Order: sequence, then structure tokens, then C-alpha cells
Amino acid sequence: MLTLDHLVIAARTLDEGVDWCEATLGLRPTAGGQHVLMGTHNRVFDVSSTSFPRSYAEIIAVDPSLPAPAHARWFDLDDAELQQQLASGPQLVHWVARVDAIDATRAALLASGVDCGEVMQGERGALRWRITVRADGHRLLGGATPALIEWSGAHPTDALVTSGVRLEAMSDAGSSLTAVLATPRGRVRLDAPSPKA
Repeated sequence: MLTLDHLVIAARTLDEGVDWCEATLGLRPTAGGQHVLMGTHNRVFDVSSTSFPRSYAEIIAVDPSLPAPAHARWFDLDDAELQQQLASGPQLVHWVARVDAIDATRAALLASGVDCGEVMQGERGALRWRITVRADGHRLLGGATPALIEWSGAHPTDALVTSGVRLEAMSDAGSSLTAVLATPRGRVRLDAPSPKA
């Protein structure tokens, strides 16, 4: 059983993502920063609930102020088709599962035929983690199969204020990813774009 760590919401630009968040969910997130290794930046906010403790949402976009990495960016952010889909607005694209032993979990998934990628080191400010990223940057099953993450020390929710948004339900069944959030704007359902044929 994999535990949800965070939802990934992609945007063409971070400003578009923040504006969408305010209009759709009723909050304007300010926490976040840059991922130099991937040439991206983000804003994050707490979505913890009884069913999904220590969970958050991440709005992520390519950071034009950073040099493009020599490898593919995570979450399909280099994919032309996804960028075209994001022209109609930010979208839920992926989820990340928190694990205690990322190497063993990755090996077990690989043995069952699921290649979630290589384990890479990540950091943002004081946060440190290890995460699986495929060499091609692609999300499996359109984001329904999660990336794996193992935190070292602090977790983002340790420093996040209560956002007023709670994750009520999430489904990755049938190769489609959906999330239902209770927000100041009411209940909001997010659906990931359909995976490529």
C-alpha cells in the first residue's frame, strides 16, 4: 500500500498556476521555491486530512530563469502534448507516494513490471529527498502510477500553515487520476488528462 505524499498540478507558468489556485480553490499559495536540477519552480499548500495525513499539493512549472537541464524534466513538463493541454489551464497530472525504503520499493515495483524510473537526489531550500524519475521524464499511465519519494529529515507539511483545503478522496483506478478537495470555494474535483494511447 503506497501512501500519498503530494499531488502534482502542472501549469504553463507559475503565475498561471497561482492565479488558477486562487480562482478554483480559494487560496493563493506563497510557499515553495526552485528545483535547480530540473529547471522548475513551485508553490505548495497543505491538503492534509484524516484520510490523507501529512499531504500537500504542488503547483509546478518550468522556471524560465533557470538553465534547461541536460535531461528530461520530471512530470512530462517537456512534453509538447501536455504543454498544449495546459494552455486551457493548470491540471492535475501526477501523484507522488511517500515510502520509507525507496530502493526496495522501486525494486519490488520493477520486479512486477512497473518502471517508475531511477532514484535521484532532490532539494529545495532546507528540504532534502530522494525521488524516482524516469529518464524520459514521462508519467506512467498518464500520472496514475505514482513516482516514489523518500524524505530525509523535514517534510514540507511541517512548515506549511493550514490552507483551508482538504483532500477528501483520490483515485488512480483504471489508469485515470482524480482528486476531490474540500475548499473555500466548495468541493472541487480535479481530473488528470487522459493518458496517451
